[in-house]
Amino acid sequence: MEIIKKYKFLSAFLIVLITSSCASWQKDCGKLRMIHKSQNEVTIQNLIDKWDDYNIYYSDIYEGYNPRAALGIMLDPKNNETTLVGGRWKKVRDQKDLIEMTKWIYSNTHYEPWLNEILGPDGKFYGYLYYSYGAVVLKVVDDKTMNVFNLDKPREAGFGSSFN
Repeated sequence: MEIIKKYKFLSAFLIVLITSSCASWQKDCGKLRMIHKSQNEVTIQNLIDKWDDYNIYYSDIYEGYNPRAALGIMLDPKNNETTLVGGRWKKVRDQKDLIEMTKWIYSNTHYEPWLNEILGPDGKFYGYLYYSYGAVVLKVVDDKTMNVFNLDKPREAGFGSSFN
């Protein structure tokens, strides 16, 4: 009977420990909220038209600057108190490149891209992310800065080299 009580206590302790560690980890993470096309409040075309109002970056497949290799586009509003950063995100040079990038995301990932708001854990608005594939990791750096980690490259089709 003592052993059962001992394991009940240990199990309860582990559950509380795991739950509290997950809760503390989430307070530093941002989140994405999809903007549905039916809402029609903000569209990627609206953002392209007002591209001067944003610091715009893109994540890509290759090294170097190549608009045709875009995986996603991050738009950081210039007129707010927040900033989006990312280690391997590259600055978009002009509106023409931005338009081309939006057209190539589908070709590079084989998934339809969608527009998301980037929000802090408290719901504070940081900017937009237009992308189509993979998990997005968002981490709060400080009260005004959100780090957006590089986007995942799409997996290759097929079973890999071990099945050849």
